[in-house]
Amino acid sequence: MKILIATDTYYPNVNGAAYFTYRLAQMLAKRGHHVFVIAPSQTLKDTIHIDDAGVTVCGVRSISVPIYPNFRISPLTISKKSIKKLVRQICPDVIHIQNHFLIGKGVLEVAKELNIPIMGTNHFMPENLVHYLHLPKFLERKLKVLVWRQFIHVYEQLDLVTAPTKIAAKQLEDLGLKKKVLPLSCGIDLQRFNPRNNGAYLKKKYSIPDRKILLYVGRLDKEKRIEIILRAMPIILQKSDVQLVLAGIGKLQTHIEHIVDIFGIQDHVTLTGFIPDNDLPNLYTIADVFVIAGIAELQGIVTMEAMASGLPVVAVNAMALPELVHDGENGYLFPNGNSQILAERVIQILTNQRLRDQMAQKSIEIIQAHDIHRIIAEYESVYQQIIAQHIHV
Repeated sequence: MKILIATDTYYPNVNGAAYFTYRLAQMLAKRGHHVFVIAPSQTLKDTIHIDDAGVTVCGVRSISVPIYPNFRISPLTISKKSIKKLVRQICPDVIHIQNHFLIGKGVLEVAKELNIPIMGTNHFMPENLVHYLHLPKFLERKLKVLVWRQFIHVYEQLDLVTAPTKIAAKQLEDLGLKKKVLPLSCGIDLQRFNPRNNGAYLKKKYSIPDRKILLYVGRLDKEKRIEIILRAMPIILQKSDVQLVLAGIGKLQTHIEHIVDIFGIQDHVTLTGFIPDNDLPNLYTIADVFVIAGIAELQGIVTMEAMASGLPVVAVNAMALPELVHDGENGYLFPNGNSQILAERVIQILTNQRLRDQMAQKSIEIIQAHDIHRIIAEYESVYQQIIAQHIHV
């Protein structure tokens, strides 16, 4: 198949949607498909290159975002002509959009004009966006309503819609999307993330003391609610000598360092900064417990990576995380914002090796259903389905 993937965020952006889209394109190409990606370029000019997997990445001119300089967008006022030209030149069998804002919306217009089958996956949660604008609460609420309305307007025009989890699918239906939403996991590469990896060298590389390790991986941004984890640390340290490792970058790094100083836990917190791709799978294997407190996870790719690596998970009981973390089986859930219970659950695991081992094994069992090879095969089947339906209309 000739597959066109359109997205407003792609490698080298660091976020769940960009990561999923990049991996989807790579694996489809490795399975013999002709894969094209339309995404923002890294400059004010259109670009095109073929990556190592054979994916043709078409960058449409973009501008940086003042509130998030590392992120670039392609307003349709400067990119629409390029998008239309690219879709016509590629002439794909099927189009798969990942967003409803700019490029996804532009590609949809061309797909309808040319009668090309088009589907979309939702990665969007307004909580991951609105806090950057620093608006009053009542304006935040109005903005959330507006962007969801825009989302529904775009995605109701698609042939098929997917979401990473059942909870994420139901959320769209509850918001008024009249199309049935197919739950389809983002998937995880179980060959890359597994307990057999060896991260011992990373302790030296990042100056991590020889203690039990509580690990968080992800952006250091407001919606990830890392302060909940930090507030739990003094409680945990009363019962267990543990090192909290925060792996990632983000706008809140300085704020996090300030909180660490206030709590006096500098010797028990390591901020690694950006983790290179080749180090990431190994990093999970030096940890004892994985923790996540963000309430806007449509699935939680880092949680799946941790589970595949054989880690118990202590996660907030919010959005889609309960689909991955089965309370009392492969970890524990804690109420949103409750650092006390978070701490108690971490202590339970860290002070009971038998429980830790049982939960680790359960994580590995649960994650098998999300094997990326199985998920890619399902996407192939979905593409073939909507192509066939389009032919017979």
